[in-house]
Amino acid sequence: MLAFLLTLMLLLGIVIVLAYAERKVAAFMQDRMGPTEAGPYGSLQSVLDVLKLLQKEDIVPAAADKKLFKLAPILIFAAVFAGFAVIPFTPDLIPAGIGIGVFYLLAIISLDVVGLLMAGWGSNNKYAMLGAMRSVAQIVSYEIPAGLAILSVVMICQSLDFQEISYQQGILLNRFPGLEFEKNWLFGIEALGINTTNIGGITTWNIFRAPLLLVAFVIYFIASLAESNRAPFDIPEAESELVAGFHVEYSGFRFAILFLAEYSMMVLVSLVAVILFLGSWNTPLPNLTALKLANWTTGTVGELSGVLWGGFWLLSKTFVLLFLQLQIRWTYPRLRVDQLMYLCWKVLTPVALGIVLLAGIWRLLMV
Repeated sequence: MLAFLLTLMLLLGIVIVLAYAERKVAAFMQDRMGPTEAGPYGSLQSVLDVLKLLQKEDIVPAAADKKLFKLAPILIFAAVFAGFAVIPFTPDLIPAGIGIGVFYLLAIISLDVVGLLMAGWGSNNKYAMLGAMRSVAQIVSYEIPAGLAILSVVMICQSLDFQEISYQQGILLNRFPGLEFEKNWLFGIEALGINTTNIGGITTWNIFRAPLLLVAFVIYFIASLAESNRAPFDIPEAESELVAGFHVEYSGFRFAILFLAEYSMMVLVSLVAVILFLGSWNTPLPNLTALKLANWTTGTVGELSGVLWGGFWLLSKTFVLLFLQLQIRWTYPRLRVDQLMYLCWKVLTPVALGIVLLAGIWRLLMV
C-alpha cells in the first residue's frame, strides 16, 4: 500500500511538472511567453488547472450509456497506472519485483484500448466514436513494432525481469542473483577482449552492448509516441476534425482522469525505454583509470546512497525523453491516417522483424 501511494504521488508530481513544461516548451518554440501570472514564471498554472477541473460540474450526457461512460476513465487510468508496478526505480526500490515484468507490462497496458473504446461508445457521440476507433486501430497496430523492439532486448538479455535487465547494464552486474559470473564486453563481442564489466557507465548500456538495439530503440520510441496518442500521431484527438476525440463529452474530474492517464502513459513508455535501452538507473559515467566515476555515482546497494543515485539517474534520463516528446509535438505536423498506417505496417514492422532475427543471431554468435 505504501509503494502504491508513493508511486501515485510521484506520478502526480511528474505529470504536473510535465504539463507546465509542455506549455513553456510550446511557448518557447512559437516565440510566446506561456504561463506567467500564476506563481513565479507561471509555475502554479498546472496546480490551479487541477483545482479548476475538480470544481467543474460532472456532466453525463442524457443519451449516453451511463455505466460505460463512467467506467471508461477508471479503466484507462488503472491500466496505465498498473504498469508502474513492475518499474524498478532504484536497485532496491521496485513496487512488485516479478520475474515476468516485461510480459506483465505488455499485457496490462493493452487493456487501455478497451477503456478508449468504452469511452467512445458510451458517449453516444459520433465524434467520440470516430476518435475511439482511430485510437484503437492506431494503438493495436503500433503495439506490434513496439513489442518486437522489446522482444529483441529480451532475447539479448535473456530475461523478462526489468530489474535483472537493469543490473546487466551497469557495474552492479554481479550483485544480482544468477548473474554472479556474467561479464560485459564492448559491443557484446568477447573477441575484442575489452571487458566493460568494471568500467560501467554508458559502455554497458544495451544500445552499446548490442548496437543493433539502437535501431530497436528508435523503433520503440516512434511506436511509443503512437501508443500515447502524441503528435504527430495524435489523429484520435484531431481537434480540427473531431472536436476533442474520444473524450469530447467528458468534463470535470472524469476529464482530469483522462488527462492524467495520457501524461502517465508518456511517463511510463519513457521509463520503459530508459530501462530497456538506456541503462535504467545505472550511471552514464564510466570508470576511467583512477577516476572511478561509475563507482562514485552509483552508490551502495541497500543504502540510501544507492536509492538516491539510482532514482536521480532514472528520472533524469526519463525527463530527457519526455522533453524530446514535447519538442516533437511542436515540430512535426499531424500524419494522415494512411501515412500513419503505412509507417507502421510497411516501415517499422518489417524493420523490427529484421532486428528480432538479428538479435537471435547476435545472441548465438556474438555474446
